[in-house]
Amino acid sequence: MADLMFAESAQAVAARAHRATDLLHSLVYFVPEGDEEYAAIGLKPGRMPYFASRSAPMGRVTAAVTTATFHNFKPALVAKFIPTAWSLAEPADILVARLRVADRALRRLLGDAALTAPELTELADLTRLATERLKPDGRPLFAAHADLDWPDEPHLVLWHAASLLREYRGDGHVAALNMAGLTGLEAIVTHVATGRGFNETAAKLLRGWSDDEWTAATDGLHARGFMDGNGLTAAGLALRQHIEEDTDRLDVAAWMHLGADRTQRLIELGKQYTRLVVANGAFPAQMFAGAP
Repeated sequence: MADLMFAESAQAVAARAHRATDLLHSLVYFVPEGDEEYAAIGLKPGRMPYFASRSAPMGRVTAAVTTATFHNFKPALVAKFIPTAWSLAEPADILVARLRVADRALRRLLGDAALTAPELTELADLTRLATERLKPDGRPLFAAHADLDWPDEPHLVLWHAASLLREYRGDGHVAALNMAGLTGLEAIVTHVATGRGFNETAAKLLRGWSDDEWTAATDGLHARGFMDGNGLTAAGLALRQHIEEDTDRLDVAAWMHLGADRTQRLIELGKQYTRLVVANGAFPAQMFAGAP
C-alpha cells in the first residue's frame, strides 16, 4: 500500500477517482441516443431500457436478481420491466445496442478534436489498467460486466473500463449497506436525509416507493435512533459516514494497482473529459452539480 502515497488516505483517493470517472459511464442512461437504439431493437420507451441494459450482462435474470443487485428499487417497479424485456430483445442484442449508445453519445459529446486527442487514449489506457487486478468475488454486477469483450476504440475502452469501475464500487456499496443493516428502502431514505442525493419526491418517483412505504421506513429508522423529526440523528449521520468509508475502503484495489502517479493522472484527465461531456449536455441541468 506504500505505493499510493498522497497527502490523503487510499480511501479518499478512491472517492476522488470515482467522481472523476463515474459520469463517463452513467451518461448512457440519460442521452437521447438511448431511446433511439433501444426502441430499434424492440424495448419499450421509459424505464425499461435502464433496467434491461444494466442487468443484461447477467443474462436473462429474474426481477428478483435485478432488484437484489440494484438494491434500492421497489421490487414491483423492477417487475414491470424484467423479465418482459427479455421477451422483446435478447440480452446480447441489448448489449450491442448499449455499446452503440455509448459510441454515438461520446462522439457527439466529445467532438472530433477531443475524441482523437492523445489524452483520450491515455485516459482509456489508464482506466483499463486500473481494472486489471479487480476480483469478482462477491460482486455480481462487476463480474457480469467483466465477462464482456473489450471494445477496440479508445473512447469505448474508456466507457467500458469506467463501467467496470462503477459496478465494482457499486457492488461494494451494496455490501456496505448490508453490513450497516439497511434495507434498500432504508438506504435511499437515509441517503436523501443527508441532503446530498435526490430530494424525497424524486427518490420516490425514480425508485418506485409509495408515500406510505416511505413513511413506514422512516418510522422504523426513528425507532432505531437513526432519524428524528429533524432528519438524521447523530447516530444516523455516523451510520451514513461509516457506509461511505466502507464503500471507499472496498474500492481501493484499482488505485493501489495503478499507483499514485498514474492515479493522479487518471483523476486529472477524468475530470477534464467529465466536464466536457457535462458542458455539452450529457445530463439534465439539475445534475450539473455532480460533476467534479
